[in-house]
Amino acid sequence: MIATRRDALKLAGLAGLGAGLPRGLFAAEEKPELAAQVARLQLLPESYPQTEVWGYGGTIPGREIRVGQGQRLRRRFVNDLPQASSIHWHGIRIDNAMDGVSGLTQDAVAPGGTFDYDFVTPDAGTYWYHAHNRSWEQVARGLHGPLIVDEAEAPDVDREEVLVLDDWLLNPETGQIDDSFGHPMMMSHGGRTGNYVTTNGRYNLSLPVRRHERLRLRLINASNARIFPLKLSGLEGWIVALDGMPLATPAPVEHVLVLGPAQRTDLIVDVLAEEGETADLVHVGDAENFSQVVFTVSGTASQTRRAAPVALPPNPKMDLPDLAGATPLRLVMSGGAMGRMDSAILNGERMAFRELAAAGRFWAFNGVAEMTDTPLADLGLGETVLLEIVNDTVFPHAMHLHGMHFREVSEDGALGPLRDTILVGGRETREIAFTVDNPGDWLFHCHMLGHAASGMTTWVRVT
Repeated sequence: MIATRRDALKLAGLAGLGAGLPRGLFAAEEKPELAAQVARLQLLPESYPQTEVWGYGGTIPGREIRVGQGQRLRRRFVNDLPQASSIHWHGIRIDNAMDGVSGLTQDAVAPGGTFDYDFVTPDAGTYWYHAHNRSWEQVARGLHGPLIVDEAEAPDVDREEVLVLDDWLLNPETGQIDDSFGHPMMMSHGGRTGNYVTTNGRYNLSLPVRRHERLRLRLINASNARIFPLKLSGLEGWIVALDGMPLATPAPVEHVLVLGPAQRTDLIVDVLAEEGETADLVHVGDAENFSQVVFTVSGTASQTRRAAPVALPPNPKMDLPDLAGATPLRLVMSGGAMGRMDSAILNGERMAFRELAAAGRFWAFNGVAEMTDTPLADLGLGETVLLEIVNDTVFPHAMHLHGMHFREVSEDGALGPLRDTILVGGRETREIAFTVDNPGDWLFHCHMLGHAASGMTTWVRVT
């Protein structure tokens, strides 16, 4: 049995936002608009007032964008917000000018302004798009949505479900989003975690399935800082892709699946629960477990099960990097509450931790508590990089590399699957390797978004 979640806001249910939304927008449209808007939605039950959110197209999450591999995606971003904004297409290996990083690859789009995004999607997989100006606030207000790039040949499944996992920090009295976005406690600890967990904008998402039905589940962690530990109940599953990149061999889900902020996992699952029962995607909690998604079983898809799934077709440029002669780099994370950072550089001056905190900087990369004018490294196309990441803090950090994917290097030298975001635990040291294959200025930052805003941001230049 799955324990019922203790609702932090003492709410009995959630009005659905996902039902009836369009399934997707397609690249065949002639430069369709993607507007960031202020909207009021019934995020909470009818006894509460509507919640003011910021959403793409006024929905939570933003409308699913779905294109075929190798197709061109065009969107005219329209900023109807009271703040400047931009859109980052997370995980897509695209031209640098389209990466959407305010202050690095483009100017932020002022309120009332527009920007045309136009790029080819080279890789099939599960990706997402989100705000990349004041992202610690704008993503928390709802500015994110799924981006799906379909393979030329779909896998053998009965259907798929895109599941956007998120949490919200809400005021239980007013039902509004708590506006303490830059609160020092959140910035200097684990980040902004909410008191209300949703999937596709719903707390109680329930999906009908049939016994022995085979589903593809595309999981996206769109939260600011929450780590989602998940397990399957009444389902047998295989991991077939991580961060959009297919695994060479599907990996059976045998233990808890950990999904850090910004990470994605594609699962193929078979429904094993009996008719009249439920299968569940279970959120594993410290005090209790609860069902992140309930699958209600009605009917039977077949009397027998399929064989184990085969691997998805590989994407381009998935060759293993040659580590012989790789360029060594080192990134040391420091700071945070209970940390050991006495001082760091800010605005060209060394400051004590107390001075840094007063300036809203709690973290540092290699002793610098801000985005630097010079890159972490100036790299050449075709170069191989071996990057050691030292987490000298007590908190985990989800490190995201823009524009390229990497592989983790294990202690025995084995190379893991391609990813664009790695979760590095407190006091851990991890090593990643990648081939520099995309020219431009690429951000490398913690995707606990408050951490990025308060010091954990750097970049690499590729020429």
